[in-house]
Amino acid sequence: MSNLTDYKNIWVFIETECGKPKNVGYELLNVAKPLAETKGCELVAVVIGNNIENVAKDAICYGADSAIIVDREEYEMYTTDAFAKALTALVEKYKPETLMIGATNNGRDLGPRVSCRLKTGLTADCTGIDIDEETGNVAWTRPTFGGNLMATIMCPDNRPQMGTVRPGVFKKGAYDENRTGEIVKEDIAVAPEEIRTSLAKRVKEVAESINLEEAEIIVSGGRGVGSAENFAILKELADVLGATVGCSRAVVDAGWMPHAHQVGQSGKNVAPKLYFAIGISGAIQHVAGISGADTIVAVNKDPDAPIFDVADYGIVGNLNEVVPALTAAFQAQKA
Repeated sequence: MSNLTDYKNIWVFIETECGKPKNVGYELLNVAKPLAETKGCELVAVVIGNNIENVAKDAICYGADSAIIVDREEYEMYTTDAFAKALTALVEKYKPETLMIGATNNGRDLGPRVSCRLKTGLTADCTGIDIDEETGNVAWTRPTFGGNLMATIMCPDNRPQMGTVRPGVFKKGAYDENRTGEIVKEDIAVAPEEIRTSLAKRVKEVAESINLEEAEIIVSGGRGVGSAENFAILKELADVLGATVGCSRAVVDAGWMPHAHQVGQSGKNVAPKLYFAIGISGAIQHVAGISGADTIVAVNKDPDAPIFDVADYGIVGNLNEVVPALTAAFQAQKA
């Protein structure tokens, strides 16, 4: 059992790729800040990568009190062995009480590997974080049983308390360019022979083609779209708006779209500025996944569809007529 009194401060891992940060790290700073204030401890951003000092400075502007960085060439691209070694070494040295990691593809790989090395617990794929008033432990909330129930999990006996948190669940806080904080540089080398699996090639068109978590505009379709072929209508609207195409679980289950496009509790949580829900009934699991959207526009032929209860704007009508009309209107506006 860990000596709990040796551990302090809340850490947020800021994931980067080619020196560029993923939004989820900054989103987590916003939710972690009030927790750190409640605990009376520091909020520390942790950045591992190559040429990432500016990422650490931005993390402080987004609310971190200080930052710890590991900045070396071998961390340019994510590898399991290198990042797990570096993050584990940092935790063993500084002993944070809590460590939050974004539930990206890389974060879902990194989190459990680090928690296993540290012999502590990890709550995966969280959608809510709070402090338990009775114990002072972090209360991690995540969907379970296919999204039909929400479970709250705590790690009372070991430290750090670890969790991966879905992108898009929380919003980034305000950026304050006047905030300052210490940036501690740690030099953790990884020998080439320690990296058992490395990235041979990154295909930009594939890696960046479906980025729902960071998309500002999403055009999503549900079962009401009718067929895989009809998604071409949604794609035309998305192209005009510079948007990303998403879909509901029913569409993936029907084989019309790949799972990478799925929005919802069993897919991806999103927080775009504008979300089009087209032919989507509004099941609770899907609605939970779009709760971070600024504006929701629903198109459905059923005036009683639950999606209209959460939409900011609703259009009752046949999507085969409404969507092309929207596409034409936006196209004319661009002309």
